[in-house]
Amino acid sequence: MEAAANVRIIPAKQQVVDGKQQYRRLNVAAYCRVSTEQEEQQNSYENQIEYYTNYISSNPEWTLAGIFADEGISGTQTKNRTEFNRMIRMCKKKKIDLVLCKSTSRFSRNTVDCLDHIRHLKSLGIGVIFEKENINTLTAQSEFILSLYSSFAQAESESISKNITLGNQMAFKEGKVRYNYKYLLGYKKGDDGKPVIIPEEAEVIQLIFKLYIDGGSTHTIAQELNNKKYPTRSKSGKWSAMLIKRILQNEKYIGDCLLQKTYTIDCISHKAVKNNGERPMYYVSDCHPAIIDKNTFNRVQQEIARRNAKRSVCTNTITEQGRYNSKYALTELLICGECGTAYRRCRWTSHNRDRTVWRCINRLEHGPKYCKSPTIDEEPLHNAIVRVINEFYNCSDDVAKVLKSAADNVLSGSYDGEIKQIEQRLKDIDQARNDFVNLIATGACAPDSLDDEFASLYSEEEKMSQKLLSLKAQANTESNELVDEIKADIDNSSFELQQYDDVLVRKVVECVKILNKEEISVTFKGGYEIKSELLT
Repeated sequence: MEAAANVRIIPAKQQVVDGKQQYRRLNVAAYCRVSTEQEEQQNSYENQIEYYTNYISSNPEWTLAGIFADEGISGTQTKNRTEFNRMIRMCKKKKIDLVLCKSTSRFSRNTVDCLDHIRHLKSLGIGVIFEKENINTLTAQSEFILSLYSSFAQAESESISKNITLGNQMAFKEGKVRYNYKYLLGYKKGDDGKPVIIPEEAEVIQLIFKLYIDGGSTHTIAQELNNKKYPTRSKSGKWSAMLIKRILQNEKYIGDCLLQKTYTIDCISHKAVKNNGERPMYYVSDCHPAIIDKNTFNRVQQEIARRNAKRSVCTNTITEQGRYNSKYALTELLICGECGTAYRRCRWTSHNRDRTVWRCINRLEHGPKYCKSPTIDEEPLHNAIVRVINEFYNCSDDVAKVLKSAADNVLSGSYDGEIKQIEQRLKDIDQARNDFVNLIATGACAPDSLDDEFASLYSEEEKMSQKLLSLKAQANTESNELVDEIKADIDNSSFELQQYDDVLVRKVVECVKILNKEEISVTFKGGYEIKSELLT
């Protein structure tokens, strides 16, 4: 057997130069973090940086590789800690040999993240020294001790998170509203700490609601605002359909506030999700000045629901017929008198001439075997609708009745749900009272034993009855206000409509039915119907 080779072991961090051993100075870095931006934490942050700079520089065997400090950032995640991640990247490049940190809670409050990073650095031969706990991660027993301390830090974070959540819920119950003015267009923080309306931005909000009621889609409204360079507070600085929809559904613009729309799953991921009933929500009314009146807001919510409820009626066309179309009002309103299917706008080209017509979708897809409805040219159709609208406007008494009926229909949906709930509760109270009477009549219990229950039922019944009357009165008042508003619009405009207008048609027309190739029937909102000839 051959003799073993002469093996000489070179200790770590030593170099051999010209046959002589030389010690290399360690590249030492320090990591500091404070979780809030409060003044006392700022002092701690600056003190940590100064301390480690002097501490590392004063050691002749160390070279300062950098001070990495994250300010005002939570320790439960690493993805937003830019300095921490930069330090880890430098460790991977072997530019750091040792990391100093005040404590495990400064390094990470997430047990899994803490151990993962420590193990990764250890595999690179890089140790982390935690001064408070006196732990060097390169020692054999360090991981067990470190897992305990990091678990304590994570448990502390979870406890703090629960306390904050409970504090927020108590504030919600008391109706305390926190406003994010950075993204809340139309408002700014006043001198008294309460929201103040910004007139220029409020005009933009009002314009958005008006355009939507007039038939505009969220996409076309966003395009118009971008073209006119209206200001926005979005990060991109551009208007989008999603941003328009959020504004239209934001109750803050009517002076109210719905609290806890979202909630954070846990203190580790910090992921906020929509509250679909998993947590209680709190609705605070009239907590700040309103930009939009409640009538307009309710009408917009109903219009959003109506558009979302549209179902597809066309399968063989490029554009989906089941989606709301803001370009042509008749896409929604024009229906076939024979089969009840909607009409679709088409472009015909013949002998180098374009012709715009409307055809029944059932006939377009399946042919005249299923529907023999006529094809209608657009121009005479528009002219006929204009004549009908002028005739409708000239019948002032009938118009007032129709407007009142339409307003009642529009606003009833805003109160129907709550009114039905109260009516059902009143029925339940009446039934419970009858049950108590039956118990007494059969001798199952003494009459005096149910006095408190009867008193409670009578008290609740009185409150519910008063609330029911108040809701019905409010709905009636808003209906009259809406009628006055529409009548004012009519009075301020010309009764003689000169040309077809999609916006006006959407406002007053319920549907247009093609009876035959020579006649149409226009039904106005409220049920008033007028027939007209199609004149070529």
